[in-house]
Amino acid sequence: MTSPDKPAASTAPPASPTAPPATADQRVTTDQQTAADQAADAKAVTEAALFEAFGGLRGMVETVLPGLLFVTIFTINKDLHASAIAAVGVSLVLLVVRLVRRDTVKHAFSGVFGVAFGVVFAMMTGDAKDFYLPGMLYTLGLAVAYLATAAAGVPLIGLILGPVFKENLSWRTRNPGRKKAYAKASWAWGLILLAKCAILFPLYWWADTAQLGWVLVALKIPPFLLAVWLTWVFLAKAPPPIDVFAEMEAEEEAEKARKAAAAGTSDGPVSHRREA
Repeated sequence: MTSPDKPAASTAPPASPTAPPATADQRVTTDQQTAADQAADAKAVTEAALFEAFGGLRGMVETVLPGLLFVTIFTINKDLHASAIAAVGVSLVLLVVRLVRRDTVKHAFSGVFGVAFGVVFAMMTGDAKDFYLPGMLYTLGLAVAYLATAAAGVPLIGLILGPVFKENLSWRTRNPGRKKAYAKASWAWGLILLAKCAILFPLYWWADTAQLGWVLVALKIPPFLLAVWLTWVFLAKAPPPIDVFAEMEAEEEAEKARKAAAAGTSDGPVSHRREA
């Protein structure tokens, strides 16, 4: 038995030692690491979105292959009909492959339409060189559109990429840093495409079909990659996009919560009167 004059020994476990508070240097290091992680995530999201928007590797193949096949066959046998049939055929094959795989078909469709317009135009004029003219005119029009919209304060690249980043047009009024990045990217796209046209149109008038075709094939990918890379650089340094879809969902949830709270408040007095 325990003596009444002696208190019982305490059975509580000893207190665990308290961790020392983080120093200022540790907090700064943590903040820097968090900022670096957020920047890396933003760059990864931007890269993935650009890859999706512009078709990625397969989109580049679908852009180059029909024209490459056309100029290769025409260089060998100078047969416009055989070259045209081969270009249209490979475009249709690429489209069918996307349909079978249930992939996005917008890039394949644009390739088919572009090749079809070129073939029709060349057949109408009888000049194989005219196979390339619709695409060249499209490039020139796109360059003018990029430059004009950038000068007007509504850069075309922002209209294209806004839905991809789930920000729609929020960058125009709510995200000035991002609007500035889109403007820089649009200027870059316009100037690069304009420089490409400055090379191709003189060749259309002075070079033969094979020379124009090979130069055009060579200029398909490098200017495109340069423009995409500059877009990535500008957007990676810009503020992150405002996810308007997430905002809409949050607003809907808040509205449901308000309605539920209002319904609960209105039911309260009725239940009290029934109990009385």
